[in-house]
Amino acid sequence: MAGSDSGGTEGTRDGKSRFDDIYDRPDPRAYFRRLAPLEYEIPHHAQPVFRQVAAERAALDDGRPHRPAVLDVCCSYGINAALLNHDVTLAEMYQRYTSPACRTMSTAELAARDKEFYAERRRPDAVPVFGLDVSAPAVRYALEVGLLDAAFTDDLEQGSPGPGLNRALTEVGLVTLTGGGSYVTARTFTALLDGARRPVWVSAFVLRTVSYQPIVRALAAHGLSTTVDASRTYPQRLFTDEQERRYAIAAVRALGGDPAGREEAGRFHTLHYESRPDTP
Repeated sequence: MAGSDSGGTEGTRDGKSRFDDIYDRPDPRAYFRRLAPLEYEIPHHAQPVFRQVAAERAALDDGRPHRPAVLDVCCSYGINAALLNHDVTLAEMYQRYTSPACRTMSTAELAARDKEFYAERRRPDAVPVFGLDVSAPAVRYALEVGLLDAAFTDDLEQGSPGPGLNRALTEVGLVTLTGGGSYVTARTFTALLDGARRPVWVSAFVLRTVSYQPIVRALAAHGLSTTVDASRTYPQRLFTDEQERRYAIAAVRALGGDPAGREEAGRFHTLHYESRPDTP
């Protein structure tokens, strides 16, 4: 899952670049330094959407005593959790982690500063957020600085949830995803929904270069209906090179999309899929 929402530099995946090397660091500085020139922006577009959906899901009385938790799939360093629960923008996070001051800190110093930074900006309507990602260093950092209430590294593409994740799934009411549809499949979502005990909503931003339909079918098998406004797209990042641009254009066309003004203009674009139970 690590690296799923941005692409990267360690080779390619079917023509799409990968960034595997920035997800195994002990803190997020390399992540932000590498993605800044590519103008990686999808968490910024997801921020108001996830806040609205999380508020709507929290307002639903499902008969459980505690507020439903959000599970962010492919969470890496807790970027979506930071933007959901704190008065901070993605631009401010880029500025913070690429600054000369942050560059000279040790990981321990940065973590101490981050813990204070996010605590001061915690929103009164903050919701519990769990993180799922195969990168242990990334989720460990997000957990240490208080962005995640719980973190798990279970690879649901390869196996079933462990005891810890199984317990957490009983409290999950919303699953979020920003771009991980390139890497996780219906297997992951089936495993998550099989373990759910509350009504689960899914809010996902998925690259137009991949088909989300297998996941839509898996969600439907668990009683969720999915909607998408195919006319509105959300830019994700610039392409790393011409090869990646050609790959994206061809992939979008193969799925029946039109890359004009979007991928042809030099950026990956996503669609936003919203899945909710057929009945309240």
